[in-house]
Amino acid sequence: MPSFVIDQPLPVMESKESDQWSSGICDCTDDMAECCFGFWCCPCHACIHTREYGPCLCLPLLDIFGIIPPVTMSMRVTMRQLYGIKGTICNDCVNATCCNCCVWCQMSREMKSRIIPIVLVSARK
Repeated sequence: MPSFVIDQPLPVMESKESDQWSSGICDCTDDMAECCFGFWCCPCHACIHTREYGPCLCLPLLDIFGIIPPVTMSMRVTMRQLYGIKGTICNDCVNATCCNCCVWCQMSREMKSRIIPIVLVSARK
């Protein structure tokens, strides 16, 4: 009896939005209340937006234990990939390390601006 091997195509997600961040890393004037909250209470701000994004509520609190904040960096990389935003992991690492609260504020603004997340467009092999 012949055997068949079926290779399923992987879904390719493309965003309807731009391939750039909707605001810069230091665009605090775009949402002053959000940025003040992020600056004065960054752990609370990060936990709230992590819960909105999906992962565990207290995951950002693990950033306290390292020089490079792994959770912030991985959330930023994941958000870039999910929304189709161009960038590099090196840039994400530098931003997350040098200005953690600015990164969380930028990700918060991005989630607000991209209310309709990702649309499945096609499948490629």
